[in-house]
Amino acid sequence: MLNTITITAEDILKEVKLSCKIPEIVELILTRQIMNKYAEEAGIEVDDQALQATADTLRMVYKIPSAEQTWDWLKTHGLSLDDFEEIAYTSLISGKLAKHLFDNEVEAYFYENKLGYAGVIMYEIVLDDQDLAMELYYTIQEGETSFYDAAHKYIQDIELRRKGGYRGILNRQDLKPEVSAAVFSAHPPQLLKPIISSSGVHLILVEEIIEPRLDDKLGNTILSNLLAKWIKQQIEQVETIQKL
Repeated sequence: MLNTITITAEDILKEVKLSCKIPEIVELILTRQIMNKYAEEAGIEVDDQALQATADTLRMVYKIPSAEQTWDWLKTHGLSLDDFEEIAYTSLISGKLAKHLFDNEVEAYFYENKLGYAGVIMYEIVLDDQDLAMELYYTIQEGETSFYDAAHKYIQDIELRRKGGYRGILNRQDLKPEVSAAVFSAHPPQLLKPIISSSGVHLILVEEIIEPRLDDKLGNTILSNLLAKWIKQQIEQVETIQKL
């Protein structure tokens, strides 16, 4: 039995290659280089206060609030304090570059794609038996049983069963196309007729359709999406030379 194992930088690179992650890593490298290049050309600057605020946010995201936990986290990931500062810098530059390039396009993009940002509050039971799904649909409609009782009886997942099939707030992209089309055509509160998909037969209670609103959170999401699309276009124009 080995009590001590030494892992070198060469071992890590080899594992990256054998895990077929080189294209993924190359894309991350190109993304970082492209953002830094265009940020520099645009004269985007980062001050110490903004960098510190971003680093504090990252600590919350990575759930490392204390100094001791931060050092442990850095050690686990093979990072130095300078490396962590670079991560914060890249995150900050990303947001600033997105605003520089696309801030004036956010509102127009939102209205052009407004339907895609609608949300729904719904409850769901997924069954294997279409006849059973139809039977439950009619018994619920006629008041012979409740959706909650049906969910408690037929949902296998314990947590979802305890919540009566409550799925929370979902967007179109969270649902299969055939399910999404029916859900977002509903007139809440409405129990939908069973919908068949590759996952089974869906019995869905639509409680509320949430109309999208362009707030700061959604605006930042749109900026991130526009930046990601732009970076992908830049990467496609790059002739990559890999030296391993």
